[in-house]
Amino acid sequence: MEGPAFEAMPPHKKLRGSEGAIVAYTEAPEIRSSSLPSSTLLLTGHTGSVYALRYSPNGQTLCSTSFDMNCLLWNHQSNEDIPESYHNYNVLSGHKNAVLDCHWCDDETIVTCSADKTVQLWDANTATRLRKWQQHTGIVNACDTASEQSVVSASDDGLCFLWDRRQKSAIGTLASDYPVTAVAADALHVYAAGMENMIYCWDLRQQAKVYGMKGHTDLITCLALHPEGTHLLSNSMDHSLRSWDIRPFVTGKNRHSKTFVGHKHNAEKGLLKCSWSRDGSMVTAGSADKMVHIWDEFSTEELYLLPGHKGCVNTVVFHPHENVIASGASDKQIFVGELS
Repeated sequence: MEGPAFEAMPPHKKLRGSEGAIVAYTEAPEIRSSSLPSSTLLLTGHTGSVYALRYSPNGQTLCSTSFDMNCLLWNHQSNEDIPESYHNYNVLSGHKNAVLDCHWCDDETIVTCSADKTVQLWDANTATRLRKWQQHTGIVNACDTASEQSVVSASDDGLCFLWDRRQKSAIGTLASDYPVTAVAADALHVYAAGMENMIYCWDLRQQAKVYGMKGHTDLITCLALHPEGTHLLSNSMDHSLRSWDIRPFVTGKNRHSKTFVGHKHNAEKGLLKCSWSRDGSMVTAGSADKMVHIWDEFSTEELYLLPGHKGCVNTVVFHPHENVIASGASDKQIFVGELS
């Protein structure tokens, strides 16, 4: 049985449809805009659906999580120890069910959450588990890092737990009446959402709700903070991607900033991810139509519609320093490619 590998895809140029979206590829002279060994790479190795992708803050490592209960770590650039870019150099193995989300605490430490009801902390260099938190009583759908030392997790049990990397038990609890399916955090606030179709902002100093953001009409599947912390992105089963202004001086209905449309959710009810580009100029979201959708944040125009996957695209993430995007899907595959 062959192990994880990558496959270089042929050079391509964009063909645009009637509305300007990229709909196909054809061979053309290759113009490079990143350090990738090829303009598009296909990563294989997972034996189940890929649910989450996250780059480390320095951009040197990509972590992928899967239904196969494992997390694979891929090096973005070749080095003396690993001569091939996107070689799978470590496997985080220890969860007992699907791994649904992950986030980097720093360049060497990553937190994961799973349908096995646990949140786990890992050393990415040695692939050893540093912590295993087991206080949730339901599936843990999402996690985020509030700081290098603190983590937040969201679960079907209606709770968001706050964790300190140095502590064995939760240091705080944010309780909701409904399952929580999405969470994002910074040093002062936690943003949580789920089956209530509302996004709530919690003040970590008070551990209390301070306001809510209403607009989605179906379950919210993912939340993502703008790189500068000024806006929040939300993906929902109502087939919309929305941005919200979370700056302190903005209030009420004025928080809803923009709506992006074109991607799809389906009967599988997957928790499809969303993310911002490194400078906040583009947004992207998972989609059940097997396509990668990328929008211009300023105009809300769809810039790219990228084919290739053979199953629902569950997660899409931008590289933090290069013009590169990675996508993972229910077809068990990961694509990494340049954007023109």
